[in-house]
Amino acid sequence: MTMRLFDTARNTVVPFAPGPVVTLYTCGITPYDAAHLGHVETYLTYDILQRRLRDLGHETRCVRNVTDVDDDLLRKARELGVHYLDLAAEETLRFDANMAAMNLLPSYSEPRATSAISEILKLIGVLLERGHAYAAGGAVYFAVDSYPAYGEVSHYDRETMLRLSQERGGNNLDPNKRNPLDFILWQPSLPDEPSWESRWGAGRPGWHIECSALAMRELGETIDVHGGGSDLIFPHHECEAAQSECVTGVPFVRLWMHVAMVRLDGEKMSKSLGNLVFVGDLLASHESDAIRLALLSQHYRSSFEWDHQFLLDAESRLARWRSFGSGEGALDEVRERLDDDLDTPGAIMAIDRAVAQGQGVACAAALLGVTILS
Repeated sequence: MTMRLFDTARNTVVPFAPGPVVTLYTCGITPYDAAHLGHVETYLTYDILQRRLRDLGHETRCVRNVTDVDDDLLRKARELGVHYLDLAAEETLRFDANMAAMNLLPSYSEPRATSAISEILKLIGVLLERGHAYAAGGAVYFAVDSYPAYGEVSHYDRETMLRLSQERGGNNLDPNKRNPLDFILWQPSLPDEPSWESRWGAGRPGWHIECSALAMRELGETIDVHGGGSDLIFPHHECEAAQSECVTGVPFVRLWMHVAMVRLDGEKMSKSLGNLVFVGDLLASHESDAIRLALLSQHYRSSFEWDHQFLLDAESRLARWRSFGSGEGALDEVRERLDDDLDTPGAIMAIDRAVAQGQGVACAAALLGVTILS
């Protein structure tokens, strides 16, 4: 059975038959606070995908970047009175420790935005030379009207794009923009912000260009799978695709894979709202295997409200699975479920049925990154 995954850009489940080496890029954290369950849900989804691909014989190379120069990080560092790179380093270490404790496969690489300034400057230069960008007011903007395919990742209408752009860090009222949807490639730095020299004046990169530079530097011009949380579809990934393809002339991504939001108190978990369940707090009193099972009980494309009962149910399930020890019960069915757009709830149900029949399920559980044998 060929693996099938939902592609955001095509808005449907499609066959996914990559080559021997599968390249994946998932947008990483802006390291100014602790990791929450929304983060874990995203990276756990990519972890499960990699485990099944490796089970099929592929080599996987999954890059997860660190956005270590960004408005939110700089704002938090300013509030705390610390250097932004010190804050980024501290939070990145804490994040990496949490992800390791959650038994996530190590990243192929974890590059930082500040490591790619030279690549960013080159990309911006090419975009300017080809008429896809313009300088104004000390900044450089991408001209979305120069790219007819703009909008083909998200399929949002203009009104929705304008609303999301404003909500997610854009400034639609910027008088230097030719089109309110044009986005920053390079911007002047405030006096207390990091700054690099460029042909267009001293400043720092915009958010979207950082990921294009890092993704192409680490994995090449076309990536097999790219994504992150569904809140990144627009503007971040729409903008990434546009600027990257205007530079290379080839498709930036073969399949866009996005993970739905985890909600708490009726809203998506986010640092700005403060409605967070921190993974570090859960790990202090619960096994990582139980946390994994609690999250995997929901399909990655279905937004859900976090309920502590998920964790209690997962702990009971884990105890039942462990009561039978080793064995290959449900292994083939779990493989089939994962090949069907990573149907982890179906995979868990298959393992439950095998356990009910007295079968050991260690191998099937391992495909979910869950340890049965001590």
